[in-house]
Amino acid sequence: MSRPEETPKAGSEETHGSQAPQGPVPPASAGDASPGNASPGNASPGNASPGNASPGNASPANASPGNASPDNASGADANLPARLGEERLAEPVIRTGMFGVSGTPDTSGYGLLRVHRVPPIESPQPYGSYFDEVADTLAGALEAAGIGFREAIERVVADRGELTFHVRRERLPEVAAKLRDDPALRFELCTGVSGVHYLEDTGRELHAVYHLLSITHNRRVRLEVTAPDADPHIPTLVGVYPTNNWHERETWDFFGIIFDGHPALTRIQMPDDWKGHPQRKDYPLGGIPVEYRGAKIPAPDERRHYA
Repeated sequence: MSRPEETPKAGSEETHGSQAPQGPVPPASAGDASPGNASPGNASPGNASPGNASPGNASPANASPGNASPDNASGADANLPARLGEERLAEPVIRTGMFGVSGTPDTSGYGLLRVHRVPPIESPQPYGSYFDEVADTLAGALEAAGIGFREAIERVVADRGELTFHVRRERLPEVAAKLRDDPALRFELCTGVSGVHYLEDTGRELHAVYHLLSITHNRRVRLEVTAPDADPHIPTLVGVYPTNNWHERETWDFFGIIFDGHPALTRIQMPDDWKGHPQRKDYPLGGIPVEYRGAKIPAPDERRHYA
């Protein structure tokens, strides 16, 4: 009876193809090391210094960049996004859960979510791209009108390829007019006004964000203005950008920001007799129980949570 053929063992030149054994490669034994490579750590010729003929004479000081020390590795890890985000964990927790439900169990399934306060940031120059040119030109235009740059602009943020001017609300119309009229700026179009409500931003809870576009220079900037809940007034920009008429009405409708000087600040989305401003963070979830195929669905803030 013939014996089954044995599978030949792969040689050193046969271990890299599709038939190569899978899994980690076992370390070579000391007996397999060549005489020139006395220690396994010196097996790589890349570790040899030019002055040493034998690879076995390589010193640790002559190691290649690939053999970085643990100290150098930890320094590189400090710049990873995950490491940079650890600084925010030291900030106070401003909200738990997803939708800020209070007085009832969280119905979102995110009851353990902890939202930390975002510290205010300011970008130093140079900002990069065309941002420096825009900032310097705006500063010159304001100073020519007798307005200091810091008198009108609280801070400048250049982040993720976007430029934001945080403008003092009393100077908003003047800053917008300079951005529109200066030949080197020419931000002819305001594409909209966005409202934001930050309950934790004490004294600056309401934010109005304006997105400007220069058709002439193909550039974009953002203006951001704040107002406290106790005094929710921001000057209107309808005189500078007439299309803001509808955008400011919508922002007032949903957030309650009063745009002083607006020609007709009335509701545009909600019914005229609606109470409150439904996109504010302190607006109750509320809701009306709905009957669907015989099942009554309670309002969101009355639903049970799922453990």
